[in-house]
Amino acid sequence: MSEPTSDSDGTTTTTRARRARKPVLDSVSAAAVDLARAAAEEVAEPGTVGEHLGATAEGDRLVTHAFAATLPGYRGWQWSVTVTRASRAKNVTVNEVCLLPGEEALRPPVWLPWSERIAPGDLGSQDTLPRKADDPLLEPGYEATGDEEADRLALWELGLGRERVLSLLGRDEAATRWYAGDRGPRSEIAEHAKAPCSTCGFFVQLAGPLRQVFGVCASEWSPEDGRVVSADHGCGAHSETDVEAEVEVPSSMVVDDLSPEGLELVSSGPDDEPAAEPLVTEATDAEPVDADVSDERPSDADVSDEQPVDAAPVADDEPAADDQPDGDDEPAADEPAVDDEPLASGDAERPADA
Repeated sequence: MSEPTSDSDGTTTTTRARRARKPVLDSVSAAAVDLARAAAEEVAEPGTVGEHLGATAEGDRLVTHAFAATLPGYRGWQWSVTVTRASRAKNVTVNEVCLLPGEEALRPPVWLPWSERIAPGDLGSQDTLPRKADDPLLEPGYEATGDEEADRLALWELGLGRERVLSLLGRDEAATRWYAGDRGPRSEIAEHAKAPCSTCGFFVQLAGPLRQVFGVCASEWSPEDGRVVSADHGCGAHSETDVEAEVEVPSSMVVDDLSPEGLELVSSGPDDEPAAEPLVTEATDAEPVDADVSDERPSDADVSDEQPVDAAPVADDEPAADDQPDGDDEPAADEPAVDDEPLASGDAERPADA
């Protein structure tokens, strides 16, 4: 590449810039593989220097030999040994030995200071950020001048008096971040809103230059209550939007027209007496209550349990009903309720006056 130059007499001449010459691999230094391996084994742990990967020319008579590293946890790393020799000399010497990562080496991420590693949202409730003296998002604020009237106006009415205030760059970045976030015009809730926040009575504009675009929501019914929203944001809690009131139509009366046929009607009147439940009473010293002979006689099941029906005496052997004296239809209370002689199965149901 040529560059024009001017002489003192005004004559213009053209000079060519010298191109960087590509270094040529020195054959003597490239052949010193054993020397380079011995230098690497002297520095590395025993058995961690692998095969020779090649030689690269770094300059005139300056060659770097690469050996595979077999260290655990250093996959893809290489032992790099640089050798050189003097001009017209045959003796090769070792210049440097180091362990370098290859193209497929496993390497940690690039180191960053703590002030650059921390990201928004990482600050905890008990953390404190370091102060940035040259923060581009801030600029020097208003300083006291000594004039009481001017200082009072600046400190109280303008809200200044801080050492640093938001710079133009910091304000633009904040406005861009807010507008492109969830409280801007492109969020899902804003796209379904019927009116923007700029027409809502709960929209409180910010002070300063940001008041043209942003404000704070003051509606307790809104999900954005107490948050900064853009003027073209929106939600369903707008103060001026309404919904159509739907007229409630009363439902028709439901009548049970099920036919009563086939249903058992149960009356709860005084004539219907509930069936008597058997009472289980414990034996006491009280006198027994007079009862009918038919009630105290054993049932057919009890008679059948004590003696078979075939073994019972024939009914013709019993005295006829006409031979019994009048007035003795029922036994007295002191007489035993059951005779010693067992009864036939049909005697318990025979009427007394038969």
